[in-house]
Amino acid sequence: MTGANSFSVSGYGPERARWTRVFARDSVARRLDWPMLLSALALSVIGTALVFSATRNRTEINQGDPYYFLIRHLVNTGIGLALMIGTLWLGHRALRNAVPILYGASLLGILLVLTPLGATINGSRNWIVLGGGFSIQPSEFVKVTIILGMAMMLAARVDAGDKEYPDHRTVLQSLGLAAVPILIVLLMPDLGTVLVLVAIILGVLLASGASNRWIFGLLAAGAIGCVAIWQLHILDEYQINRFAAFANPSLDPAGVGYNTNQARIAIGSGGLTGAGLFHGSQTTGQFVPEQQTDFVFTVAGEELGFVGAGLIIVLLGIVLWRACRIARETTELYGTIVAAGIVAWFAFQSFENIGMTLGIMPVTGLPLPFVSYGGSSMFAAWVAVGLLQSIRVQRPMSA
Repeated sequence: MTGANSFSVSGYGPERARWTRVFARDSVARRLDWPMLLSALALSVIGTALVFSATRNRTEINQGDPYYFLIRHLVNTGIGLALMIGTLWLGHRALRNAVPILYGASLLGILLVLTPLGATINGSRNWIVLGGGFSIQPSEFVKVTIILGMAMMLAARVDAGDKEYPDHRTVLQSLGLAAVPILIVLLMPDLGTVLVLVAIILGVLLASGASNRWIFGLLAAGAIGCVAIWQLHILDEYQINRFAAFANPSLDPAGVGYNTNQARIAIGSGGLTGAGLFHGSQTTGQFVPEQQTDFVFTVAGEELGFVGAGLIIVLLGIVLWRACRIARETTELYGTIVAAGIVAWFAFQSFENIGMTLGIMPVTGLPLPFVSYGGSSMFAAWVAVGLLQSIRVQRPMSA
């Protein structure tokens, strides 16, 4: 009897106590938003299969190795998860104090793209090639720093109890902080990223409680800016052609309209359940360009059908739903603004990416969060998840 008791204490007791601490009510593991985390992981797993299907036979880009993109996508996902854990460990409040450093680093990164270190891919000069098949897109990290920077400025006096809402001066200063990187990104030119940044700014201002006059003013300024950009010929010819193809889908089907036409054919051929993974004729025949990045959703539509494509949309919806819940439940304005900025980012980018494959949005070269191939976009998306998890973990527990 004594021996049995001693075995229980020395053998199972400490192990049970350890797991009890891990899953205690106030533990980090218990307070994580598991529906969001598991949905993002599921999207990355699905994306891995889609990227492999889209690239395994493309010898012109995979250097003769069918596993070239698969391995790199898995590495990117692993690094992204590590960045998420690191962000959660540091905490969104600690990163609030590091905003000046992060903002300066992101500005330096996008400025380096405009130097001889930058590389032009698909008509846009927004990459820095690192070698070994890896490259980095600094503009992806600008999304994170603009969210953190604007949240820090807009919430400073409100969280301190000095004001109920950000005043006009504070809003103007936060817009100035966002305007600098946006102008630099526009020079690349990377119109897709600029549109995401504008969506982020609108989401941040709405969550901050700033006067609606700022929202309407920005919308009016955006309309005027679009006209000015068109009249001043700031856009490159390939970007103008993309908008022309969107306005008239039958325009030059073998040229500027080729991508969108082939994308719709691929998705339409999938039917309810799809042709089966690795069995899509459009994907296997390599008819859709950039299918591992911008048009990865076409692989899902063709090979997994309406069911598989719908599952991706549902998983993205769960991520957005949980992020909205975090924004609503946090007790500090800073956390609310950060979460709302991420919601605006993920929502707009997902809608734009899926919309352009369906022909309801112009082609802008934006990846699908967690799914598309691309290290920088994967890293930034998982950092955003880390921020959301930190906001949830660090909020006070209800009684």
